[in-house]
Amino acid sequence: MRTPADPSGDRDPLSGSQSNVFGPELGEFPHAEERRAEAEQEKGMKTGTTTVGIDADGAVVLATDMRASMGNMVSSKDVQKVEQVHPNAALTIAGSVSAAQSLIETLRVESNLFEVRRNKDMSMQALSTLTGNLLRSGAFFIVSPILGGVDDEGSHVYSIDALGGTTEEDYAVSGSGSQYALGVLEQEYDEEEINVEEAKTIVTKAIKSAMERDTASGNGINIAVVDEDGVEVTKEKDIDSLL
Repeated sequence: MRTPADPSGDRDPLSGSQSNVFGPELGEFPHAEERRAEAEQEKGMKTGTTTVGIDADGAVVLATDMRASMGNMVSSKDVQKVEQVHPNAALTIAGSVSAAQSLIETLRVESNLFEVRRNKDMSMQALSTLTGNLLRSGAFFIVSPILGGVDDEGSHVYSIDALGGTTEEDYAVSGSGSQYALGVLEQEYDEEEINVEEAKTIVTKAIKSAMERDTASGNGINIAVVDEDGVEVTKEKDIDSLL
């Protein structure tokens, strides 16, 4: 016969010495609330940034600025904030650099494992769900990525918030300069006519607009083009040369 849980909250489910017989749940990381509190204190290097993503005629174009900050100081002027995480998908990062780097490596490993075990690439729906689940787990505070990729069903752009909420969009923004970039995308994006070259021009305009007003965004642009052939990332310090 099972002994009822100790109402005093001092009994461990295994040793009988501590509480919470129902935790941790599967996939839950220990001390998640403490990790969130530490992240919200803004310690460490941040990418208070601008990142954008556009669905473009069977491909996805992602772009970011290249500045990282630490408080009021520019800590780096050459940060690549868009990384390949899947044979046909890339992720932009905004938020804690440490957490973002860990998230990117985790997605790469999980994507590779999926391919090895099932002999096919992970779909974008599955990859976006995995990304949201990882953020909800509490291990990657605080990161707000954009995921863009191509699979058998076409091209996809996912906006994912720091708590794992995921929505598929025609275009998406993240980071401290996102409101400035969003205004440009609203004016420039035409879902019926846009192609990759047009998308590259639009994302460049969006990043430039954010850099004009957001002090945490600047120092150049990274552009990733994702299509059925893979991911190509380029960088340009002189953003005006692209317009």
